[in-house]
Amino acid sequence: MKKNKLILPKKVIFCKICVQSNQRPRTTVEFKKKDISIKSLSFNKDDICDACRYHYEIKENINWKDREKKLKDLCNKHKSFKNNYDVLVPGSGGKDSIYVAHYLKKKYNMRVLICTWSPHMYTPEGIKNMQEWQKMGFDHIQVTPNYEIHSKLTRLAFKKLVNPFQPFIMGQKNMAPKIASKYNIKLIMYGENNGEVHNDIEMAKQPKMNEDFYSSKNPNKNLYFSGLNSQQLSKHKIFDEDLEIYKPISRELLNKNKIEVHFFSYYKKWSPHENYYYVMKNCKFTTNQDGRSEGTYTKFSSLDDKLDGQHYFTTFIKFGIGRATADCCRDIRDGFLSRDEAIKLVKKYDGEFPKKYFLDFLDYIKMTQTEYWDIIDKVRPKHLWRKVGNKWELKNKVY
Repeated sequence: MKKNKLILPKKVIFCKICVQSNQRPRTTVEFKKKDISIKSLSFNKDDICDACRYHYEIKENINWKDREKKLKDLCNKHKSFKNNYDVLVPGSGGKDSIYVAHYLKKKYNMRVLICTWSPHMYTPEGIKNMQEWQKMGFDHIQVTPNYEIHSKLTRLAFKKLVNPFQPFIMGQKNMAPKIASKYNIKLIMYGENNGEVHNDIEMAKQPKMNEDFYSSKNPNKNLYFSGLNSQQLSKHKIFDEDLEIYKPISRELLNKNKIEVHFFSYYKKWSPHENYYYVMKNCKFTTNQDGRSEGTYTKFSSLDDKLDGQHYFTTFIKFGIGRATADCCRDIRDGFLSRDEAIKLVKKYDGEFPKKYFLDFLDYIKMTQTEYWDIIDKVRPKHLWRKVGNKWELKNKVY
C-alpha cells in the first residue's frame, strides 16, 4: 500500500440528496513519480455531491431528442460497406451491454461486434445471460487470460491493494481498442460514463472516453500491476510477456486507425432500471436466482462473476460504502426511491458479507480465511471503523 495512497477526508459527510459519502474515490487518478494517489469525490458548500449536481442541474435539462440525433449522425458516420462491422460493443452479457448492442442493431441497423473480457469465475446466471446475448444475432469475441497468471495477479492485488478486481479491470478496459484495431472498427460504444456515478461533472459531460484510460504513448514503460512493478512481479514468476494481454493499445496505433471510444449514456438517458426493463422485454434475461444479490436489494446487476461480491465488500471496508449504497444513489436520482427509503436499505444491506462464493474466491487466490481476514482488518481506515468487543462497526452511518 506504500505506493498507492488513498486521500480520504477525515470528516465524513453524506450527500443531502442521495446517500453517498465524501469517502467515495473519484475517477481521476493522479500520478506523482511512482506513487498513485486517488482522491475522494467533492461536495459543494450545501453538502450535495457532484453526481447529484450533474444529474439535477445538467442531465435533467438535456435535450434528449437532440442527443438522439447526434447518435444517429454518429452511426451514419461509422457505417462502412468495406468492413464486416460498424461498431464494437464491449460487455459481459449483462443488462447494460445487451441494451446497447441490441439498440444499435435494431434502431440504427448497425453491424455490431460484441466482445467480452472473461470473468474470473462464471456464475450460472452469467453463463445463461451470455448465451442469450449471443443468440440475439451478434458475432462475439471472448478474451480469457491465462488462469494461472490471472489468479496470481488477483491474489497480489488483494494483498497489496485490497482490490481483487484490479487486474480484471485493467484487462477489460484495454481489450476493446486492440480488437477494434485488428478488425478495422472505428467506433467503440461503452454504456455508462463513469463520470455520472464517480462524481466527475466534466467527465460526465463528454461523449468520448479520455484516451489516457485505454491507451498509452508507451505501453511497455513503467508497468504496474497489482500494485507491483515488473521487477517485483518477476519474483512471483509473472513476466512482461505474461502481461501482454493486459497492456493498453499504443497511442500511435489508436490515432493511426482513427478509433473513437464513446459512451452510450451521452446520447440516451441512462437508467439501470430502464435498461433492465428493456432487456426483459427483448431477451430471456436471468436475474439473481437467490432473489437479490448479497450486499444489496437489487437482483439484476453485476451477476456474471463469482468475485463481484468481494469487489463490493472491499469497497465497503476501505471507504465505508457498500453495494446497497451504490444502488440506492442511482435509484434516488432516477426516481425509484426516496432518500428515507434508501437510508433504510443501506442500513439493512450495506456491508453484508458475500458468503455464497467466498470459498471459491479463497481457492482461486490460494488464501486461507485467517490470512483473508487479517488483510481485511488491517486496511480498515481508523477514521471510519472502530472495534466494539469482537465486532467492527462504522463510526459514521448515513442519516
